[in-house]
Amino acid sequence: MMRIFKALLFVILLGSFSAPSSGQTLISSEFKGMLTQAQLVLQYGPLIQNGVRMYKITYATLDVFGQPDTASGLLVVPIRPGFTLPLLCYQHGTLDGPNDAPSNLQGGYQLAVVFGGLGYVTAAPDLLGIGTSRGFHPYIHAESTASASLDMLRASKQYASENGLSLNDQLFITGYSQGGFSAMALYKDIQENHGAEFTVTAAAPMSGPYSVSGVMRDAILSDDVYLYPAYVPNTLLSFNYVYGLYSSTQEYLKEPYATWADNYFNRQITLSTLNAMLIAQLTADFGASVPRHMLQDSVVAAVIAQPDHPVNLALADNDVHDWTPQSPTRMFYCQADDQVPYRNSVVADSIMNLNGAPNVMAIDVNPAADHGGCVQPATINTALFFGQYQSITMTSSTSGPVLLEGVQVSPNPAGAFFRVEHAPVDALVEVFDNTGRRLRSGRIQSSAHAVQTSDLARGLYHVRITSPQGNWYGKVMVQQ
Repeated sequence: MMRIFKALLFVILLGSFSAPSSGQTLISSEFKGMLTQAQLVLQYGPLIQNGVRMYKITYATLDVFGQPDTASGLLVVPIRPGFTLPLLCYQHGTLDGPNDAPSNLQGGYQLAVVFGGLGYVTAAPDLLGIGTSRGFHPYIHAESTASASLDMLRASKQYASENGLSLNDQLFITGYSQGGFSAMALYKDIQENHGAEFTVTAAAPMSGPYSVSGVMRDAILSDDVYLYPAYVPNTLLSFNYVYGLYSSTQEYLKEPYATWADNYFNRQITLSTLNAMLIAQLTADFGASVPRHMLQDSVVAAVIAQPDHPVNLALADNDVHDWTPQSPTRMFYCQADDQVPYRNSVVADSIMNLNGAPNVMAIDVNPAADHGGCVQPATINTALFFGQYQSITMTSSTSGPVLLEGVQVSPNPAGAFFRVEHAPVDALVEVFDNTGRRLRSGRIQSSAHAVQTSDLARGLYHVRITSPQGNWYGKVMVQQ
């Protein structure tokens, strides 16, 4: 039986999960609200360029079993009439339950709004098993994540076509935590399988678990204290849902952990409730929240000893770190991350560059920040990174900001100052650090305007120029 089971699992792992081809995927759209530029600036800071309208869209896709499903997501549309705009996919982090969805203006939808406020038509898929979609959410499952996200992008383009919204050919991809994994899965799938339909302009996965069978497996099987143990049964339930690893949860989890996991699967409790229960019980049973102790000892031993164990095969099937991205890519992370080990980003950076990736880099945006504290600096760095490539052009005589051409910052690296050359006189020039703090703000007085940096610490800074004629984003290294 075990030999037959492994053969079947191998077929499943290698099987093709095909989604509907491009075409009529949009089913409906529902207006969810509007936020002005002033409201967004007050809440999210001075990088915001415009207000937004928000829509819940539903669209056709396939579930993990290849059956037709109706999925949902949030579409954030910049209020920027008369302009052709880029498309961006934002992937949410781990959600508390199926209703904690971006399309319900929950589940971290705010970051999708931020990118909309930066001029991107932003698609934030709920993913399968969340929002409108039926079934259990296939957590950290690369193939269905990419498929549902791809169909969300198709539905977003259809919405744009049917509602007079002009899109260019640019596509940006980002996401945080689980969303970092989801962003990488989508990016990989587009490059390898859908290059004729989409071209990724730039990607910035943030603090994601890319090395599922390596870094994440080793962390969970260690004796280290981990205060987010619910991620383990969430992943186990997901992989059983997709791959059929076991006939009962008790085969893999001890009691009472197995019963609680089943309660979560059956939507009787939320993930945060499950997490609190697991921490309390692990601490009572073993003195600390060490997730491996909730697993059956025989399962732990088998997973460690057998490379071809079904769990190891399922984990490896969902790795998204060993490939060769061809577009500019940044993986922003924080070394003190307490939920997703930072080594996911470091390992991915190393392997991708060894594979010959032309423009991939992992960047620690705040070594002291934990997972929650990393959100802001990672998002700011993503916004400034994408800003270097973003193209916004006028489609009518409507005046407004476009991408400035010919602006230069020199010397770079800078010493006591740098000059901004060929920018419009009276344009606003601002300098930000990696946490998003604005350190300089002033009007350009000449065609070679000097910005003092003598009091700035050695490091990398972001420069933004804003004017009625257009915007410009860049970076300057201060060395003194």
